Amino acid sequence: MTLEQLRIFVAVAERQHVTRAAGELNLTQSATSAAIAALEARYGIKLFDRIGRGIALTQTGRDFLIEARAVLARARAAAQVLNDLAGLKRGSLSIAASQTVGNYWLPGRIQAFHAAYPGIDLSLTISNTEQVADAVLHGSADLGFVEGEIDDALLAVRRIDGDSLIVVVGAKHPWASRSKISAKDLPTTDWVLREQGSGTRSMFEAALRQNGLKLSDLPVRLELPSNEAVRSAVEVGVTATAISDLVVAPSIAAKTLHRVKFDLPRRPFYVLRHKERHASRAEDAALKFLR
Repeated sequence: MTLEQLRIFVAVAERQHVTRAAGELNLTQSATSAAIAALEARYGIKLFDRIGRGIALTQTGRDFLIEARAVLARARAAAQVLNDLAGLKRGSLSIAASQTVGNYWLPGRIQAFHAAYPGIDLSLTISNTEQVADAVLHGSADLGFVEGEIDDALLAVRRIDGDSLIVVVGAKHPWASRSKISAKDLPTTDWVLREQGSGTRSMFEAALRQNGLKLSDLPVRLELPSNEAVRSAVEVGVTATAISDLVVAPSIAAKTLHRVKFDLPRRPFYVLRHKERHASRAEDAALKFLR
């Protein structure tokens, strides 16, 4: 049974006339009759009684007409969904982001995307860089936005503009009166850092190596699982941290944190996609919009 056969049957049933139905459908009379005959033969039933030169629905035909109309209505609804999806009038998109990106870089952009495409249902989960990559790999996220580099053969990685990693200390820290420090100063104070697996931490470790140091050279007193926790701990103590300028901008403005000049590279963000999964129209629109 095909949708075309159902469409022909409904047209004939509603008009009680093969020739008129064929004309409405732009089909020949023989093709229309053949479609009805094929349905009847396939299921061993009679849909129409031939009365004189006319036709009339049998009881089976009347019962089937209800179902056929319902199926065609669902098919039209499904076609409309595809049209809406193609036109970005509806759809869904799941995004996973690492903490800095998800909490500070994405929110305003997501709001703007939603204003442009209000029919797209967008969800956001926030974790660290490794967890975001895992979500994209396993299909629980369509797109991933991270601040740490990812090397996986199954992931397409696109670099986009990001933030700056900076060194900050609390207002009571001895460095708060200094404008600049050098690499030899780094091991002389206690540090609060993000947990292993975070992009912020990975970036800082890479910067240390470029300066002839490793993380074990620094007295790391706390490892915390969020930027907010790191920021709060440094604000109230006499420790230092390396953190995104997006995270601490309000604290620097309020003078609860002090930026100490130390050369750290500007940090790109990365968009992750699974290479083998189909990219939806919503996903393509988001990539163009968010980057």
